[in-house]
Amino acid sequence: MDPVLADRLQFAFTIMFHYLFPIGTMGLAPFVAGYTWQASEGDVEAVRAARFWTKIFTINFAAGVVTGIPMEFQFGTNWAAFAQRSGSIVGQPLAMEGMFAFFLESVFLGVLLSRTRTTPSRFVAWSAVAVCIGSWLSGFFIVVTDAWMQHPVGYHVAANGTLELDNAWAVLLSPFAGWQYAHVLTGALIAGGFIVSGIGAYYLLSERETPLGRRFVRDGAIVGLLFSLIAVFPTGDRNGADVTHFQPIKLAAMEGLFETANGAPLAIIGMPDVKRQELIDPVVVPNVLSFLAYGNFTANVKGLTAYAEELRPPVEVTYYAYHVMVGLGTIFVAATGLAVLLLWRKRLFTFRPMLWILMLLMPFPYIANEAGWTVTEVGRQPWIVYGVMRTAEAGSPNVAAGETIFTLVGFAGMYFILGVLFLYLVLREIAEGPA
Repeated sequence: MDPVLADRLQFAFTIMFHYLFPIGTMGLAPFVAGYTWQASEGDVEAVRAARFWTKIFTINFAAGVVTGIPMEFQFGTNWAAFAQRSGSIVGQPLAMEGMFAFFLESVFLGVLLSRTRTTPSRFVAWSAVAVCIGSWLSGFFIVVTDAWMQHPVGYHVAANGTLELDNAWAVLLSPFAGWQYAHVLTGALIAGGFIVSGIGAYYLLSERETPLGRRFVRDGAIVGLLFSLIAVFPTGDRNGADVTHFQPIKLAAMEGLFETANGAPLAIIGMPDVKRQELIDPVVVPNVLSFLAYGNFTANVKGLTAYAEELRPPVEVTYYAYHVMVGLGTIFVAATGLAVLLLWRKRLFTFRPMLWILMLLMPFPYIANEAGWTVTEVGRQPWIVYGVMRTAEAGSPNVAAGETIFTLVGFAGMYFILGVLFLYLVLREIAEGPA
């Protein structure tokens, strides 16, 4: 096996497993902060809700920390050439993530967990807000790092070929990072909304913790609908506009557009055939891709064949991941929209089919988030730093593919055990209910 392919498989596995947990922490953090704040104002029911979601958040946080550590080492072990050339740039936001965001999140989470009856309730509430800020800030620095790899700015190439940082603010305020981060955060908040409403639905269906179950279903459904809509517009639309501007070939792969066209169609479904360079059995909406990309129904959109073959990303993976994300996003809007309509008509808490839907949909925002990141990362190929450094040039020359696969198997075993432990702890908390 090609050593770089082995490196990519290992990193893809570890980061996709790790990403499950930041989705949970960024999505649940505002619920922890909201319920803790309401508890500080004398809401007795919110006291139990705050403690319950703090426990669930803490389990996510711990699993995220453990699974995030191997990736830091992979930059040195498997991606030494990348680290050597661009480490002075990507190391900056990663260091800020550790120094500022992780510090903020972990210290004040400690306050929440160690509080006593004599701890001032306002201090506890502000601590929960700090945890939320730390969680979101952590995601920001990670997205900034990735955004620089998608659209490198604020650097120059030194005489020895390394990439040297010129302007840290240019990296932190990258034009690619803003909407990418907003879309990532939106995806996490959709997941948070579905987790809260899904667990609330479980309590209502099992006829226990009814008052809190209603509260969780109501709050989760409203948050889920709000951010499902925001994921479509503006965050999804604007992030797509950045992809169109900075990485048009990724847009072509996302849509399975092989031939350049004026008034390019939007593919609803279809199967990309790379050999024949066409979309098999497509169902398309004429001219809509041109409008979404450029705001003009007759605008010219370049297809994949307009680019050299060696510059094209893996089309099938990018196309299917994108359509999974968009398809699930449409389902989220429909499901939460119906839930909020039932809430408005005062039927949500007793309409069992809707409660079942909310409970069973809980895993699907995770799938949508993972699909979105797959589009982002696979669609960037063959570049690890877009337009500057190819992925094939980024690996460690002295690490054999067999060694990487061996450690990948080890990671898989450890992560399986960790995943089982995570599910056991979370399900135990749900079964015990709010204390």
